[in-house]
Amino acid sequence: MPQKPSKAEIAAAYGKTVPDVIGPDLKVLFCGINPGLYSGAVRHHFARPGNRFWPALHAAGFSDRLLSPFEERELLTRGFGITNIVNRATAVADELSAEELIAGGRRLMRKVCRYQPGSIAFLGVTAYRTAFGSKHAVLGRQDQRIGDSVVWLLPNPSGLNAHYQIADLAALFSELRRAVESSG
Repeated sequence: MPQKPSKAEIAAAYGKTVPDVIGPDLKVLFCGINPGLYSGAVRHHFARPGNRFWPALHAAGFSDRLLSPFEERELLTRGFGITNIVNRATAVADELSAEELIAGGRRLMRKVCRYQPGSIAFLGVTAYRTAFGSKHAVLGRQDQRIGDSVVWLLPNPSGLNAHYQIADLAALFSELRRAVESSG
């Protein structure tokens, strides 16, 4: 396991990016809002201890074991990937402006049309609503598509999102997994 970043390394991660875990024809492309500072410091998605993405992914059956953020590229062999609406790391997603989310949404649409995942799962309701002008979007499968990709909306797995515990996240992630499996 890589060494934990220092407070100075975390603080210096403002504006850094985390490389996409992406390839053509994925079953699901998971899309976060933007990297946190911890993720920016280590350059891996959902890396802060306490983030529930990896436990929820495993509990929902997307992986046969609990993966660490440092094993994120293993997702590609399973047909899954990770990206973000906005690429730059911040301490909290609230630091992003509406304009930045909208511009990130446009970039993401081009990326999705290029890579053509079967589904794209956004992890964060408010950011999705802002980025795509969908004021009334709710969790679950959306009527809207991006290119041919089915759009799903899931809760943000950050430890800051206390409304959803791992069991709740796993149930919602499982709904996506079952839909993906049934679509072939």
